[in-house]
This record gives sequence, structure tokens and C-alpha cells, in this order.
Amino acid sequence: MTKRPFLLAVPLALAACAQPAPDPSPSATPTERVGPLAPPRDGPGGGQLRDNALEPAATAALEERYLGRWIGVEGTFLDVTRREAGGVTLDMQWDLDHRGTFHGSVTAEGLRFMRNGIAETAVPGNGDATGLKWLAGKKDCLIVKSGEGYCRK
Repeated sequence: MTKRPFLLAVPLALAACAQPAPDPSPSATPTERVGPLAPPRDGPGGGQLRDNALEPAATAALEERYLGRWIGVEGTFLDVTRREAGGVTLDMQWDLDHRGTFHGSVTAEGLRFMRNGIAETAVPGNGDATGLKWLAGKKDCLIVKSGEGYCRK
């Protein structure tokens, strides 16, 4: 009988220690909206991520920098286009066997998108940071993770 009060107390103690959720209000500045990624708004495989999103004017200026074709290795590529509904579309071949199109958003960190249920961010960098020999020495690149990067010609 002494085990039951303890078992009930554990979930209550854990709930009391939980951190409050970040302020998702539209009036919050990008630094105030730091927190876990929001789930996609358009369902699995698509949707625009909203956490750390920039204000529309700042987003439009940054979007220009990311738009266009980025080339990877062995036939991989990333095409970034503007969406009429806001945000960007990423059409990509990220390895020899996988190609897809994903909705994303421009944030202060880079291009955020959901790919196969995993939150990814393509951040600006150089070819050396991609970890790919073929991209070494390139200056204008986007890096998703070590071994996956895309550069301008």
C-alpha cells in the first residue's frame, strides 16, 4: 500500500518541474520565440515552420539570398522557390535514392523544413564545412548536416 502514494506523486512532481512553453504570440520577437519546432501546418511532409520566423520584411530580404539552384555531389541538388502562400518550397535530391519537395521557412538560422518527419535546417556556410571533398573551397553553400551540402556554382 505504501507504493501507491509514491507512484502518484512522481507524475505530479514531474509536471511541476516542466518548463513553460515559449511565447508563440505573433508579437514576440524572433529571439522570444525560441523553442522546439512547431509541427508543420499542412500535415506530414509539408507545412511552414513558425518558430524563430522573421518578420515579413526581413524574411523577404533573406529569401532572395536563398532562392535558386544549389548543387551538391553525385547529382544531388536543392532548388529553392518562393511560395505564394508565404515561405519557400525546397525541391531536392539529397542522395542517390531520395528526392522530394518540402515546404519551408526562412529563419535567422537558415532554411527550416520538415523532411520525412525530421526537422532540418539548411544553414549558410562554405564548402569545407559540408565535409564533402567535391565542395571543398566553395564559398557560398548551404549545409543540412555533415555530408549533405549544396553550393552555388
